Amino acid sequence: MADTPSPQATTTRRVVVRYRTKPERADENQALVEAVFASLARSRPDGLRYATFRMADGVSFVHVASVETADGVNPLDGIPEFAAFGREVADRCDELPQVQVATLVGSYRFLEPESHD
Repeated sequence: MADTPSPQATTTRRVVVRYRTKPERADENQALVEAVFASLARSRPDGLRYATFRMADGVSFVHVASVETADGVNPLDGIPEFAAFGREVADRCDELPQVQVATLVGSYRFLEPESHD
């Protein structure tokens, strides 16, 4: 009987990033974020789950990313629109991005695609 190859181990890293934009740059920031998601929809990289929220104050944003790749490389790093988003982020912000590594405690359908079956 042939050996069955073991599934390739993946490294999972979850990150939460929050920041506050200058009021006059919040819509610009949202447009840059939307460009990232449009690119992701076209390229559909494996190993990434990603969401961005604009908070009720209209100027605060929260990004949640789960990178699940064998080599630990974040697929966002290869997206030109993500590079464009990051290029002037400090100039758009009143409060700079704060990055925190997160451990998933629980999730109810949060990181899985919605099914309409």
